[in-house]
Amino acid sequence: MTMISVNEFKNGLTIEHNNDLWRIVEFQHVKPGKGSAFVRSKLKSLRTGAVQDYTFRSTEKVNTADIQTKPMQYLYNDGANYVFMDMNTYEQLEIPNSEVEREAKFLKENMEVNVIMHESETLGIDLPNTVDLEVAETEPGIRGDTSSGGGKPATMETGLVVNVPFFINAGDILTINTSDGSYVSRANK
Repeated sequence: MTMISVNEFKNGLTIEHNNDLWRIVEFQHVKPGKGSAFVRSKLKSLRTGAVQDYTFRSTEKVNTADIQTKPMQYLYNDGANYVFMDMNTYEQLEIPNSEVEREAKFLKENMEVNVIMHESETLGIDLPNTVDLEVAETEPGIRGDTSSGGGKPATMETGLVVNVPFFINAGDILTINTSDGSYVSRANK
């Protein structure tokens, strides 16, 4: 653990604060006309996912957290856990369903993800920015509806429901943004 001044904050930095691990989402140095300077920050808990605003005095110091990311391959879900395998040692790691609820909608078997760890504690998984998923079910496309601004719901192979353009059909492979679950484009396959 390394102590740093709050004046050294960077977006994405992970710190230990109030007995939790926090990733700095954004921060702002404020120097009011009267009084001492401070740092206003938005922190996201790596354990709970909660986002909290916090203000630090400019003279405060905080501990940085030693976070490791391990590339792992998603193998399967056994009903209670998602099972991942370390690509180098072939060791398997089980993460309870409740810890990866949001990310599970984007997981396909044999997909590579980064597992986020602090010491021996697993904090979650880091998905790629986009994933390619097959459309399992959607209403058939209607001729002439290719350029209108609307869309229709499509259920992907993982159960994720995405709003897609009218020309998309079942069986199409689509690129999906993992940060908000939105349609990006048809996949180039």
